[in-house]
Formats: sequence, structure tokens, C-alpha cells
Amino acid sequence: MSEPVTISKIAEAAGVSVPTVSKVLNGRADVAARTRERVEELIRRHGYRRRRGPGGGRSSMIELVFHELDSAWAIEVVRGVENVARAEGLSVVLTESGGAQTPRETWVDAVLARQSTAAILVFSDLAPEQRARLTARDIPFVVVDPAGDPGPDMPAVGSANWNGGLAATRHLIELGHRRIAVIGGPRHVLCSRARLDGYSAALDAAGIALDPELVRHGDFHVESGRDRGRELLRLEEPPTAVFAGSDLQAMGVYEAARELGVRIPEDLSVVGYDDLPVARWTGPPLTTVRQPLTEMAEEATRMALALARGERPANLRLDLATDLVVRASTAAPR
Repeated sequence: MSEPVTISKIAEAAGVSVPTVSKVLNGRADVAARTRERVEELIRRHGYRRRRGPGGGRSSMIELVFHELDSAWAIEVVRGVENVARAEGLSVVLTESGGAQTPRETWVDAVLARQSTAAILVFSDLAPEQRARLTARDIPFVVVDPAGDPGPDMPAVGSANWNGGLAATRHLIELGHRRIAVIGGPRHVLCSRARLDGYSAALDAAGIALDPELVRHGDFHVESGRDRGRELLRLEEPPTAVFAGSDLQAMGVYEAARELGVRIPEDLSVVGYDDLPVARWTGPPLTTVRQPLTEMAEEATRMALALARGERPANLRLDLATDLVVRASTAAPR
């Protein structure tokens, strides 16, 4: 197929009409499955990309996709996307992928049918064919807090997770703790690995050997913090401090300590991660690493809208700074 690639040439190669190709491009359901697959394959193979002028042919909607939508963490991200969308006169369509790291294929069909302006994916990614379908329709996408390495061509906004893990652990070391446990998130998740690497680096810099018995993995939710906290506090030589990879896991550690009669911070210091609003209202208020979730979501939305206008941001990967917020859940060991 010679350049430029047009809808009519896609139609000719597929042996279908131009309106049929247009239906596939717009995510219409009234196209036979085999015909749709043939057209999609030609679109991918020849790199067809529909160009629209600024705002032309687009709806006034931004797609926001979560792998899970069941925590205060998610609310902070929704707030950031809403802040920018509202200022731009756009609406937000919210989707949950049921715990999967990539949205369902039916989600892409719905986005194409809505002709959305852009998509924001949280803690998720797109399969190669999903990227290709959105790119062909000129619908940009940005990932917030990517679960894995998004690659150099995938726009993404995250935070300085390594520095956050370093700061949390260094704080505990400076208080005098030497037996410091960590409860990370899932092993395969990029931000969890980075926080654990920061934890390891702080121990190494202080000349403290990393004890594998003190390294546990959860899923960033309260229940895993409670369960891993119980395991750690029941050790023959329990830790004097725990760095939990999320505020929710830190809440679980609080519950484990309460069950076992361990006082915070007198017997156990606890540091969380995220600085959710609830962190300041726990008893005692939680020392934590502030991850700027709302700002991350705002930056991702601005980036997506810039791409939708045909602009090319200078940097497609942003990592915002993290800060240690010291409250009452940490103290020198007895």
C-alpha cells in the first residue's frame, strides 16, 4: 500500500466499503467480527492514524481507568483528574478493570465509540494492540504510577519512589533503629521495587546488613499489612520499626500491633507511604512519605490534553518529588 494511507485504501485492501472502515475506526458494534479483525490488522500493519484538528471530532470526555477502585488512594487520583478536566470543560468517564493490569478489550471499543479526547490509566498499562487501536484513532493516553516499565514511548507520570524508600528508612535509622522491617507491595510492581531498593540503600549506607526475614510483601491494602505485621511481630526477635509500603498497609500494622499488645511508638515505630488524609487522624498520627497523588494525576491529565492538541511535551516521563512527613508514630527504640 503506497503512502499516504487513507481510509479508502484500507477499505480497498480489506475488500470492504469506506463506511465499514469508518465504523471500525469509531468502535461501532454493527460490524462482523472477522471483518473487524481484518480491518484492524490492516490499520496496525500500515500504521494508519486518523488526524483530527484541535478538538475536531472529539467528545468532551476524558477516560480514567483504574485496575482497582476501592481505596482512599484512588480518590486522590480522581480528584486530580477532575480538577484539570473541570477547568477545561470536560467530563470524566471512570472505569475499573477488575484488578487486571490491562483494561478489557470492550473498554477500547467503548472509548472509540465515545471518541474521547484522551485516556488516563492508573497503575495499569495497555496491551500492544490496545495502544495501536487508540493511536490509530488519535486518542492519546498517559499512565499514572505505572505498574511496570512503561517504555520510552509511553507517556507516564510517577513519583520518586526510590527516594521515598530511602527517606523513610533513613529516618528510622537516625532515630536509632537497627532492626527495621519492610512490607512492600506486589513483587512485580515497579513502584514497590523502587521503594524496597531505597530501603536497602539506606541500610547499606548505614552499615546495617539486610535481614531477609524482615522483608515481606503485601498488596498495598490494609489486610496484607495486618497479616504481614502479625508475622513480623511474632518473630523470636521482632523488629523495632516497620516501613510499610503504603499508608493502608501501615493501618494494617497498627491493627496487628493492637491485637498483640504492642504500643506505637513506644514498642514499635511505623512509617507509611502516600500521606493519605486519614494518615493524620490515626492514633497516633502516622509518619509517612508524601506521594503527591493529586498533583501526579493533574500532570498526567495536562500531558494527555497537550498530546490531544497535537503538542509534544519536552518530557514524556515525569517523576514528582516525595517528602517525609514526620508525625507521632515514630520514636527512638527503647
